[in-house]
Amino acid sequence: MNVAEINRMACMSSFQSAIGTAGAVGGSERDARTAEIGRLKARDNQTNFYHLGFAYLVMAATIAATIALFAAIEHAGLSWLWTLPVTFVAIVLMGASQHQLGGAIHEATHYMLFDDKRLNELASDWLAAFPIYTSTYAFRLHHLAHHQFVNDPERDPNFDQAKDSGHWLDFPIAHIDLLIAIARQLNPVLLVKYIIARARYSALGVDTNPYADTARKGTPWAIRIGVLFAVGMPFVMIPIIALGRYGGYPLGMMVAVASAVLLASAAAVSVYYWRLPDDGYPQSRINPVISHRATALGRIAYLTLLYLALNVGEYVFNAPVWGYYVLLWILPLFTTFPLFMILREWLQHGNADRGRYTNSRIFIVNPFARYAIFPWGMDYHLPHHLFASVPHYKLKALHAFLLKDAEYREKGLVVEGWSRHKAAGHPTIVDVLGPEYTPEGNAAHVDDATLENADLNDAAGIARHAADSRRGISVKGGTQAPT
Repeated sequence: MNVAEINRMACMSSFQSAIGTAGAVGGSERDARTAEIGRLKARDNQTNFYHLGFAYLVMAATIAATIALFAAIEHAGLSWLWTLPVTFVAIVLMGASQHQLGGAIHEATHYMLFDDKRLNELASDWLAAFPIYTSTYAFRLHHLAHHQFVNDPERDPNFDQAKDSGHWLDFPIAHIDLLIAIARQLNPVLLVKYIIARARYSALGVDTNPYADTARKGTPWAIRIGVLFAVGMPFVMIPIIALGRYGGYPLGMMVAVASAVLLASAAAVSVYYWRLPDDGYPQSRINPVISHRATALGRIAYLTLLYLALNVGEYVFNAPVWGYYVLLWILPLFTTFPLFMILREWLQHGNADRGRYTNSRIFIVNPFARYAIFPWGMDYHLPHHLFASVPHYKLKALHAFLLKDAEYREKGLVVEGWSRHKAAGHPTIVDVLGPEYTPEGNAAHVDDATLENADLNDAAGIARHAADSRRGISVKGGTQAPT
C-alpha cells in the first residue's frame, strides 16, 4: 500500500468517526456528507492574500502612527515619558499582528494557505515565516505532530516544549491561579525562554518529534550558519552605522561599509548553502515542497534584502530606522507575540485530554481577542482538529455542519467570554480550565488524517509512533507517564 492510499484511508476513517459510522446512515446520506466535507476542504489561490493584506495593513498603520506620534511628542517639547503608552500600544498591536503571521504559517503547514502547493510554501515563507525568523517546513514538522498526537505528553511538541520551558500549567487550575499565571508570563525573561524553547522544538527540531529522522540529521552547521547570519549581522552593522550617526563619521560612508559587509557575508553564506550536499541538510519523514537548499537560500536572500533596506533607510530618511525595527519588530517578537501564543495554547488545549472530541474547544470571543489570541480561525479549534484540511475561513461552517452529529453536540465545548458568568449555558474561558470541565474516560485519539496532504517518505515509521501512542508506550520504551 503506497503513502497516498494510507493517507486516503486515514482520512476516510477520520470522517466516519466524526459524523457517524457507516451503519448509522444510508449510502446516499454518507455520500452527501462526504461531498460536503470535500466542499469545505476546497481552497483557492486568492482568498488568503486578503487576510495577509489586512495583517500587513494593521502593521503598516501601527508603525506609521507610532513614528508620527513620537515626532509630535518631540515637536511639542513633551517629556519622553509620553512615548511610553504609545510604545505599549504599538508593541501589543505588533505582537498581535505577528501572531497573525503565525496564523498564516499555520494554514500553510496544512497545505491550505493556497491551493497551489508551491505558492502555498513560497507565500508563507516570504510573507509570514521569514519575517518572524522561521520557515514553513520547520514549523510543519512541529505542528503536524501536534495534530496527529494531540496532547500526547511526549509526542505532541506543543505539550513537550511547554513542559520543557516551564510554561505548562498544572491543569485543572483555579481562577485566581490562572490570573497569577498570566501575570507571571509578563516577565520578559520567561517570554524569551519560551521563544528559545520554541525555536529549539520548531526551527531546530528535537529527537522526540515523531517525524524526526535521527539517522539523517545532516550537519549542525546547516542550521548554525543561518542563525549566525540572522542574529549576528545586526550586531555587526548597527555599531558601524552608529559611528556615522553619533561618532562623527560620514553617515553615507558608514551605511556603505555596513552594507558591503552585509552583502559579502550574504554571498559567503549563500555559497556555503549552494555547495552543501543534500545529505548535509537535516531530513525528516516528511518531504519538503521546496528543497531545503532553496529554502535556506531564500531565507538568506530575504534577510539580506530586509537588512539592506534598513541600512539604506538610515541614510535616506536620516532617521534611526534600525532602532524602530528593534523597538517595533524585535521587541514584540520576544514579548507580546509569545504571550499571545502561550495564552492560546493554554486555552485551546489546557485541561483537555486526548479524546477525539475533548482535546480542544470552540471559542466565542470579541474581535480583538480573535485577532490577537485566536488568529485565522483558531477560535474554532475543535473543528480544525477534527478536519485539519478545512481552511480557516470555512471552519465556522464546518462547526455548523458537525453539529448534526450527536457526539459532537454532546462533547464539543463552546466557550464564551472571559468572565465567571456563563453566557447562554456556555462555560467561560476561566471556567473551562477548572475542575468542573476536566474531561474523563475518553480513549486516546491519534489523528492520522492530518497527514492526508503530506508527502511522506517513511509512513511505516510514523505508523509505529501512532500505534505506540495509542497503547501509551513511551518514546523511550516502557509505559508512558500520565499527563
